[in-house]
Amino acid sequence: MRKFNIRKVLDGLTAVSAVASASSAAQQQQAGNRETEIQETLQSEHFQLCKTVRHGFPYQPSALAFDPVQKILAIGTQTGALRLFGRPGVECYCQHDSGAAVIQLQFLINEGALVSALADDTLHLWNLRQKRPAILHSLKFNRERITFCHLPFQSKWLYVGTERGNIHIVNVESFTLSGYVIMWNKAIELSSKSHPGPVVHISDNPMDEGKLLIGFESGTVVLWDLKSKKADYRYTHDEAIHSVAWHHEGKQFICSHSDGTLTIWNVKSPTKPFQTITPHGKQLKDGKKPEPCKPILKVEYKTTRAGEPFIILSGGLSYDTVGRRPCLTVMHGKSTAVLEMDYSIVDFLTLCETPYPNDFQEPYAVVVLLEKDLVLIDLAQNGYPIFENPYPLTIHESPVTCCEYFADCPVDLIPALYSVGARQKRQGYSKKEWPISGGNWGVITQSYSEIIITGHADGSIKFWDASAITLQVLYKLKTAKVFEKSRNKDDRPNTDIVDEDPYAIQIISWCPESRMLCIAGVSAHVIIYRFSKQEVTTEVIPMLEVRLLYEINDVETPDGEQVPPVPTPGTGSNPQSIVPQSHPSTSSSSSDGLRDNVPCLKVKNSPLKQSPGYQIELVIQLVWVSGEPPQQITSLAINSAYGLVVFGNCNGIAMVDYLQKTVLLNLGTIELYGSNDPYRREPRSPRKTRQPSGGLCDINEGMVVPEDRCKSPTSVKTKSRKFSKMVTNDIDVKDNSFSRSRSSSVTSIDKESREAISALHFCETFTRKADTSPSPCLWVGTTLGTVLVIVLNLPPGGEQRLLQPVIVSPSGTILRLKGAILRMAFLDTTGSLVPPAHETWREHHEDKDEKEKAKKRRPVSVSPSSSQEISENQYAVICSEKQAKVISLPSQNCIYKQNITETSFVLRGDIVSLSNSICLACFCANGHIMTFSLPSLRPLLDVYYLPLTNMRIARTFCFTDNGQALYLVSPTEIQRLTYSQETCENLQEMLGELFTLVETPEAPNRGFFKGLFGGGAQSLDREELFGESASGKASRSLAQHIPGPGGIEGVKGAASGVVGELARARLALDERGQKLGELEEKTAAMLYSADSFSKHAHEMMLKYKDKKWYQF
Repeated sequence: MRKFNIRKVLDGLTAVSAVASASSAAQQQQAGNRETEIQETLQSEHFQLCKTVRHGFPYQPSALAFDPVQKILAIGTQTGALRLFGRPGVECYCQHDSGAAVIQLQFLINEGALVSALADDTLHLWNLRQKRPAILHSLKFNRERITFCHLPFQSKWLYVGTERGNIHIVNVESFTLSGYVIMWNKAIELSSKSHPGPVVHISDNPMDEGKLLIGFESGTVVLWDLKSKKADYRYTHDEAIHSVAWHHEGKQFICSHSDGTLTIWNVKSPTKPFQTITPHGKQLKDGKKPEPCKPILKVEYKTTRAGEPFIILSGGLSYDTVGRRPCLTVMHGKSTAVLEMDYSIVDFLTLCETPYPNDFQEPYAVVVLLEKDLVLIDLAQNGYPIFENPYPLTIHESPVTCCEYFADCPVDLIPALYSVGARQKRQGYSKKEWPISGGNWGVITQSYSEIIITGHADGSIKFWDASAITLQVLYKLKTAKVFEKSRNKDDRPNTDIVDEDPYAIQIISWCPESRMLCIAGVSAHVIIYRFSKQEVTTEVIPMLEVRLLYEINDVETPDGEQVPPVPTPGTGSNPQSIVPQSHPSTSSSSSDGLRDNVPCLKVKNSPLKQSPGYQIELVIQLVWVSGEPPQQITSLAINSAYGLVVFGNCNGIAMVDYLQKTVLLNLGTIELYGSNDPYRREPRSPRKTRQPSGGLCDINEGMVVPEDRCKSPTSVKTKSRKFSKMVTNDIDVKDNSFSRSRSSSVTSIDKESREAISALHFCETFTRKADTSPSPCLWVGTTLGTVLVIVLNLPPGGEQRLLQPVIVSPSGTILRLKGAILRMAFLDTTGSLVPPAHETWREHHEDKDEKEKAKKRRPVSVSPSSSQEISENQYAVICSEKQAKVISLPSQNCIYKQNITETSFVLRGDIVSLSNSICLACFCANGHIMTFSLPSLRPLLDVYYLPLTNMRIARTFCFTDNGQALYLVSPTEIQRLTYSQETCENLQEMLGELFTLVETPEAPNRGFFKGLFGGGAQSLDREELFGESASGKASRSLAQHIPGPGGIEGVKGAASGVVGELARARLALDERGQKLGELEEKTAAMLYSADSFSKHAHEMMLKYKDKKWYQF
């Protein structure tokens, strides 16, 4: 444990510093005499980086499989990812190293294993008997391309069909090829002159495992006799085949074709189909064939004991249904139900009561994998309702534009959000329980709650319970409902500054203790929300419009950027006194005909019913100024104890008192400096007509983002608008002299690099060098690396807070760092984090008596620093894109400095707590994650994790307390990770188990007569046919076996519990058997040695038995 003596550092600094005011020098000396020592407990061994869990819908899904005994669902993707789902809360993510698309998945049913076939012609065997599944074996095909795989139930022989039309057979235990091959030219008729195409289907006859049904793309189907190695029957059809399915009795099968038809064939009648159906074709009166339809991509044929069979298919719609959504068709008896889907169907599976293909299937549900959703349909209820999906697969319902992550939240927060969110749930779901119910939950080792907030392109905000590595949606807030929506594109106002998603959320500022929420949207709007458990109807939506302009004129005009007085209909501060007024039309113009004083969005002027949950407190909008559109907001902060919200952009900064509904501060960035601005500013650039939307909505990857780097890592999008109430209450800081000038080189700021507000932090600290006690203030960071301090003079609490104005004034304090400022925080004299002041939440809509009581018992909550002794100091921690500094307050001496990166830049920096201490965590654009101790800024962790491949990662990456972090790894998925050694160690226990011990159901009873006369299922000794002794060895050049990393190590790392114990017992038996084998070999060697000795001794005896002793 290292100790840092602040006194010696300060003494050294003061010796060098010749210029200091008398008061600050006296204060510094006093601080030095206090022997302040801060013990840092965090060491590098407290840190370790690892991924924990991945949430959300698998991005670009391509394959689907289900284990009907274990009740586990597997989804493969086009990027080689594998997602496994069990009961709600049991999820797993794996990745194929090659990144090739998964084309098919096959469970070894109830064996705890899965085979994946990839587009790079490899097969992989996954061991699911451990918490983190691993590959046991791989097989790479060199000469042929894999198109279809089939693994019969309770068989170890996997049939692999190829593009050339051949079928190879793989032993899944050893992952080696059998010498038995079904060649395409032997399968089809010799008279056929053309190649039948790739294999699109393989399955064995449910009643006879010795008969294999092979479907070729061209339309040929062959029933192959495995024993005699020849084709029994060949079925030909003019149309290409997409899929084939058996009737469970093995006497009929059904094919789906590219012309939208289904053909049902009797096994023993190969000449023509028994029946041809066109499910969506228009039947013509004169008996002609129906018009062709779109291809039926898949069909399943499932039987029931009690009624008609189910024929379930995807595709097959007629070509004249232009614009119709993708459909799943369920045909049951004479009824046909067409179920429309929101997205394209990737695959579907029918869930049945039995895993045996030769029994009545009894289907009870259909799993439909869509391009961007997973749907389960209940087949047992009328109308086929869907099941309510318990997995967190709706993250991308609207593209995510920003994320915030909060750990160790107040204990009552998640129940409060859940209770208001429960009212938003849809009705009409199936009454049955979710049928995917396999696996077991992990052990919960963490006691704190976590919340993730996602902001979306449509203006919605979702709150998620992220405790204990799970994810569950709690509550959804729609911010766009406060605005008038244009019905079509032509109807849109010409004041929009973005082409798409005008309501998208850009920044979220949330106070968990007071539950106050503030969002900034892409249309330069800010909305403040207050949490309430009661429903209210807001007659008039409270609104402010702010005129924020960046302008440099040759002639200095002190009032150049102040808001011109606008007549306001209401003078009181009570929101109820705001009288609705007509919104300025989009044609509002200044004297030169340019748009002026017009916000981008129009607020509704009708009463707004607000459900329990987050309710609008105030809407603030930036307006057009002389034809110049408002610039997007780059930083935002709210403080519930002060009743203030502040935001800034590349033009300047504005502060609003949301209790009194007044603008307190409205300054251009330059005016914050006063007369000591060190930069040479160019005159205002020509105005821009429109802004790009920033590429925030990347649900479909590949957009080019105009920005080359992320200045505000917490970017988010949203839009809002309200009634005009503009208040002129600006502060002129030009006459304030600064006590500290900046020595950095003078730079020119052109139109593309205006100094934007990049960080805002409310706190209670020392604002000037001469201060003897901390006071409320706002610290402002800019993109040029400047930190300025604004003093807040707040009226007393209670009634006075609503009547007296808040006085805002600059302090004159300026600090400098290299690179844009990202984050600021404050430590007390012991090195502990000083949280911003906050109120605790209370119901806002109370009776008057309750409010009076609350005023008496509830003073404005302030941060712990306010109770410090006068002589105690604080430390400001400031992190920029390039460096971090720790500055002693009130002396303003830099006591520690760390250059984080020279060649890259920091995208996200957070001051977080870990193991009862605090540190600075940073994520750089070069992919490095770093942590530094506080206050000394010692490097503790530096790991190359992830290169910045797109703006989505930069926009959504965030750290939080207790060593947690997350980012959006794809447009539909959140990846969580930890940088805490303790969490990494506990992760194995926290993860759920996929495999559980379940008895395989009994095989169907053949019945007396079937047994007597040889009916029922015919079994096959596949070992006898496919084993090396019968079929020989396969060609070595055909496929290459690759041992996987999940062999014996995977077994050793198996989860604790029954499965783990079994694995360890099996391992122990293997080791014991190995030792017994070694012992047996040693014994045999000793016996051989003894036998040799005996023979040798006997020979010696014979040689010398007749000789006398003296003859030796």
